[in-house]
Amino acid sequence: MKNSYQQLIQNLEYLKLKQMTQHLGEVVDFSIKNELSFIDTLVKLTNYEIDVKEQNMIHSMVKVGAFPHRKEITEFDFEFQPSINKQQISDFISLRFLEAQENIVFLGPSGVGKTHLATSIGIAAAKKRTSTYFIKCHDLIQNLKRAKIENRLEVRLKHYTKYRLLIIDEIGYLPIEAEDAKMFFQLIDMRYEKKSTILTTNINFKAWDEVFQDTKLANAILDRVLHHATVVSIVGQSYRIKDHLKKEDE
Repeated sequence: MKNSYQQLIQNLEYLKLKQMTQHLGEVVDFSIKNELSFIDTLVKLTNYEIDVKEQNMIHSMVKVGAFPHRKEITEFDFEFQPSINKQQISDFISLRFLEAQENIVFLGPSGVGKTHLATSIGIAAAKKRTSTYFIKCHDLIQNLKRAKIENRLEVRLKHYTKYRLLIIDEIGYLPIEAEDAKMFFQLIDMRYEKKSTILTTNINFKAWDEVFQDTKLANAILDRVLHHATVVSIVGQSYRIKDHLKKEDE
């Protein structure tokens, strides 16, 4: 015949509460030693289960975000890029901009850390269980083109609109055809003043009409992107050639 302790373990296993099953003995011992109340004992025991579920949820949210790497802000070399305001980036990491549905644009030449910064903010958001998605501009355009051919453009646009934070990387690295630019505008318009978007680009805003091959459309996109946005202009050398420059100095 089972005693109550064995029955409790069986119940926890049946409910698939692995952490509570695993830590039951130590929590009971701790409770007896410290004369915890029944409620305090349950709180301590259930916290083990909640902590693991939270970590799993965070891991899942980060995975869903489709980030190009897992580099967080602690890995960013602010000394190498002194043009960047560290306090401003810390404010972005706090996710205050999401509450105001504001955008962020990282502007600068290739290799200066735009993608790293955008990704770090995205990971911080995903860790707070905020729906976040990262995509390169070229891939986004290709996905929208495919959806249009398959007569499901609206569904695809709604998919990208649902994320509370969307990161569009590398705008301007490849030209965008006029018809494709219209779909890009639709997405930006659907997110306008409702959700936050982070964009990275190596092209000055005056030249966006060349990227989108339509001055009117480029201005309409910029109008919606920049209306509630912080633009971070990065002036500096490329991280990718940093080590090579260091060797030349030696």
